[in-house]
Amino acid sequence: MINFIGWIILGGLAGWIASKIMGRDAQMGVFLNIVVGIIGSFIGGWVLGLFGVGTPDGFNIASFLTALLGAVILLFLVGLVTKKR
Repeated sequence: MINFIGWIILGGLAGWIASKIMGRDAQMGVFLNIVVGIIGSFIGGWVLGLFGVGTPDGFNIASFLTALLGAVILLFLVGLVTKKR
């Protein structure tokens, strides 16, 4: 149970920082920050795997940076799809 809460906190923090980096913070709430951070961790792990970099294990700074990388990529892609013409 504690790991689950830790991952939610890590995901929320990664999603929030990614939304600040991408300038989308005003459009997102706490729930979306958590979702973006958690999905971002999967995307970040996949991208690092493509480059042959081992994905981090556990609750540490490397896991946070992986989630942050993936969250920024996710928000970038969402921005491309939802961009007004």
